[in-house]
Amino acid sequence: MTLYPAIDLKDGKAVRLTKGLMDSAKIYSDEPWMLVKKFEEMGAEWVHLVDLNGAFAGEPKNLDQIIKIRENCSVKLELGGGIRDEETIKKMLDIGIDRVILGSIAVKNPQFVKDMAAKYPVAVGIDAIDGFVAVEGWGEVSSMLATDLAREFANAGVEAIICTDVSKDGTLSGVNVEFTVEIAKASGISTIASGGVKDESDIQALIATNIVDGVIIGKAYYEGTLDLEKMFKLLS
Repeated sequence: MTLYPAIDLKDGKAVRLTKGLMDSAKIYSDEPWMLVKKFEEMGAEWVHLVDLNGAFAGEPKNLDQIIKIRENCSVKLELGGGIRDEETIKKMLDIGIDRVILGSIAVKNPQFVKDMAAKYPVAVGIDAIDGFVAVEGWGEVSSMLATDLAREFANAGVEAIICTDVSKDGTLSGVNVEFTVEIAKASGISTIASGGVKDESDIQALIATNIVDGVIIGKAYYEGTLDLEKMFKLLS
């Protein structure tokens, strides 16, 4: 089980949202790179970055901070938010991002994602509300079932699927284990759980599935309901 400490970037600051609502942003740091450094020192192998402004704008908007993180930290970085064309993918990889996350574009143009996954390290972000895929920074809900979208990328060369139950995101109400398992079974791809993680019991429940490979940890760390350093030691 790989733990992915998460940093959401909004206006150059590290924040967390509740249920994806931008006006719910709570600022946790004015220097996101220092948080990444802290995660690295705890034992993180990966850090999960989301450019929130980019997700809504359709193009990366927190580049200065992303570059600063890369320059100061050696941990692996995956980045999502506003990455919707090959030029942007190349740009992110050129500045040192280890894996790009494609979200909204995966619904609108799955073939593009497959083409990119054949050339670059790509993860697909599947965000769901009541089982249906949410797009455009969770501002819209499509008519596609999340499991159908996951199935679309089986054997497509995608490195991982990151699945988020939007209704739980940032709520500390417990991860949706059942939904994550459904996505993992539908895709057959390494699956990372996201949304609602509260404490160690959530991580243990995901480990017990024997099918989920990773979990994204955000508010549980920032609000102190999960001892992240302890978890890294337990899983090392």
